[in-house]
Amino acid sequence: MLRKLAFTGIKSRLRDYLVLFTGLVISSGVFYMFEALATNPLFLKSSTNGMGVASFIFQFGSVLLTVISLVYIFYANSFLLSMRQHDYGIFMMLGAKPSKIGHLILTETLVIGLISSVVGVILGCILTASLGSYLMQNILQNDIASFQAVYLPAILITLGLYLVLFVIAGLINRRKLTKTPILELLKKDSQPNRPQLKPIGQIIQVVLGVLSLAIGYYVMVNFLKFRELGIPIALVTIVLGSYFLFNAVFVWLVVLLKKSKWAQRGVNNFTLSQLGFRIRNYTKILATVSILFALALGAITVGMGFGKDMELYTQETSAYTMGIKDPSRAVKKKVADLDTEKKVSYVQKQRGNTVYYLKDEFNKIPFQKTDNKWLKEVAKGKNVNISYKNYDGNKLQKDPSALYSYQQDLENEVKVVSADEFKKIQAPRQEFYLFRVKDIKHNKSDLDQIVKTAYPENYQKMRTEIPGEYSSYLSALEIFGGFEFMGFFLGIAFLAMLASCLMFKILSGANSDRHRYEMLNKLGVRRKALRRSISREIMVLYVLPGILGIVHVLFGLQLFKTLLLAPYRGIWLPFLIFIVLYLIYYLITVKLYEQIVLPDVKIDK
Repeated sequence: MLRKLAFTGIKSRLRDYLVLFTGLVISSGVFYMFEALATNPLFLKSSTNGMGVASFIFQFGSVLLTVISLVYIFYANSFLLSMRQHDYGIFMMLGAKPSKIGHLILTETLVIGLISSVVGVILGCILTASLGSYLMQNILQNDIASFQAVYLPAILITLGLYLVLFVIAGLINRRKLTKTPILELLKKDSQPNRPQLKPIGQIIQVVLGVLSLAIGYYVMVNFLKFRELGIPIALVTIVLGSYFLFNAVFVWLVVLLKKSKWAQRGVNNFTLSQLGFRIRNYTKILATVSILFALALGAITVGMGFGKDMELYTQETSAYTMGIKDPSRAVKKKVADLDTEKKVSYVQKQRGNTVYYLKDEFNKIPFQKTDNKWLKEVAKGKNVNISYKNYDGNKLQKDPSALYSYQQDLENEVKVVSADEFKKIQAPRQEFYLFRVKDIKHNKSDLDQIVKTAYPENYQKMRTEIPGEYSSYLSALEIFGGFEFMGFFLGIAFLAMLASCLMFKILSGANSDRHRYEMLNKLGVRRKALRRSISREIMVLYVLPGILGIVHVLFGLQLFKTLLLAPYRGIWLPFLIFIVLYLIYYLITVKLYEQIVLPDVKIDK
């Protein structure tokens, strides 16, 4: 009977539980996708650099997602507990034993966890089949015909991990609830936590908050000085700084606004009172949401930054797309069909471990190397074209180091000699054919065919060893493309979790707020004014952590200056995408809150 009543209560709050399911399903779905890609042998064997790089990237994403999911699940279960604690209190008041209630809590938590995890795995299979295929074909540019989106080991890992997390959360909820007095369970949500303005304490917290954030931001800007200590120092100081600022500034702001003339207009005083009713509890969740906001926005921004820098990095490595020794007519014909910027041939001879080039050929057609001056312009956020330096025969004869990276055997010695010396060398003449395409991404499949034609017997080996930017591009596809893909979906998962946490906190107090809105309705307050009050109240709770989260990201991008050419270049796009998604969550929260608190019956005015 008790179990029947409990599940009837869950059914009556199904709308609220859907909020919980959203974050849990997205979290487990993205986790499964990462695991399927990180452990699937068909995907890893196709990787240019073998299993190491691809596996590390997606396993790293899985670990990071697990850590954040752990925090999220505890918040989600706290929300469940707060929603159901009144019902549990009634059951205990009617004579239910604490042990029975504890067993019921654990059962409900595991059922919710199992359902959300199973649905998340199904979503993950769909994401892996669709977006996993997109990842391989468009980002990694690698098509695997027999890739398995439904991969049993990844399913077992996902279900096992999330069930363990829910068991831990359920046991904590069980102990917490059974130790709480019945009267506290029945009245806890209705107990106000009103702010009291204590100037000295508030000023101390503001100073500590600003100082902590300043230390965290300084460490991120000067990350190379602190090295391995940088991340833990920044993390601790920014978390503390966020909490102190919200606990001091938010409380202060509410109290001061209530004393202003603005508070006396319309229902503004009511809106401020609503914010102040549970203000101390909100400061903790807002500080947490600001950190999650920064992680989510930062993941998307950095991921897209890797995608933008991928081609620039590969172009910087070499002035030529590919260098082929003694190309056949078939190879040259395929190169002729490409959209090339430059094609050049040089004669060479190899005797032992020494490769000789003819000086006069470089005087006629100078050898080119990328000029690193353009990197400074890119770092400033400017869009520039790659520039090249010309090396004639005289320069290369004095210093042939520019030619070393174009030798298949890097241990070979390179010499540039005169025509007379070149004739004396007893070795067959060879043609070294170099070309540069305008867009390596657009021509990638054609370049693959050229390597297959030139080296049919050892294609897999030569595609990673052939001189030029082509082999660098293949490696960058896995590293940069993998981080781009991972960053985007980590950002989406973090966004779903942070928005759900905030929605939980707001909606968990909605039932106790209902009678206040009913009272205003009876007093003649227009429904439009009530809706405006709700939208403003919730907007404050979304905007404040969002602003602080954006500041965290702007400083946090300094951590990636050693990995990205220009971390701030084009950041408006990921910021815009994220803010639009964040706005959607805000609108959903407002709508759900209105459906709970606004009276069904409109009082005639």
